[in-house]
Amino acid sequence: MPSEQQPAEQQPIVITDADVDEAIAACGGDARETVRTLLIAGQFMEVALEAAKQEASWGYVRGRPSRHLKEGAGS
Repeated sequence: MPSEQQPAEQQPIVITDADVDEAIAACGGDARETVRTLLIAGQFMEVALEAAKQEASWGYVRGRPSRHLKEGAGS
């Protein structure tokens, strides 16, 4: 039976009222702008996650170092 790595145990995400207040304050106290900003940030994170999945598919699944890592190593 092949040995598969188990996913790391995830820690619960804790968001306090102070965190919420800070996010709203960062958007000038406008709750609607805060929601908009968080939605945009979530979209950026989805794009970054997809890019990471593509990179893992290229480098790790085939058991070879990433071509991007090789290119950056000589810089």
